[in-house]
Amino acid sequence: MGRRSILVATGWVATAAAATLIGLGAIRLVGESITGTPGGVRSEADIERALAAPEPVPTGTTGAASTAPGTSAAPSASSGVRRGFATDGGTAVAECGAGGVRLVSWAPAQGYRVRDVDRGPDDDVEVTFQGPTREYELKVRCIGSEPVSVADD
Repeated sequence: MGRRSILVATGWVATAAAATLIGLGAIRLVGESITGTPGGVRSEADIERALAAPEPVPTGTTGAASTAPGTSAAPSASSGVRRGFATDGGTAVAECGAGGVRLVSWAPAQGYRVRDVDRGPDDDVEVTFQGPTREYELKVRCIGSEPVSVADD
């Protein structure tokens, strides 16, 4: 191997190393938005603790707040018992309160979409999950102060 070949190989390796270092520096500069979960990766214990904690209630706010699809902006002060329900088409969380039952949140399963939602509060609420071959309707009422899934009328 000649001297020229060694210089070309050394130059190629140096260029590749410099490009790699520049790329890593750029990723570090941009931050976690590209490389991971904002706020870091959470442990299973952290997730369980977050799910067990009560939903924060905004204080001192007036007017309507913007909410993500499938969530409600109603304050939790009059909230009653919450319960989760699952079908093959998706899941929903409902709670009983002074105004009746209301859907707190809902999410379709993979391959399904939400076709219709009656979030309440009312005597009964329902969400319909539409899939490629089947439809699942989840209807919930309050029996006592607890949300219960009921058959559709």
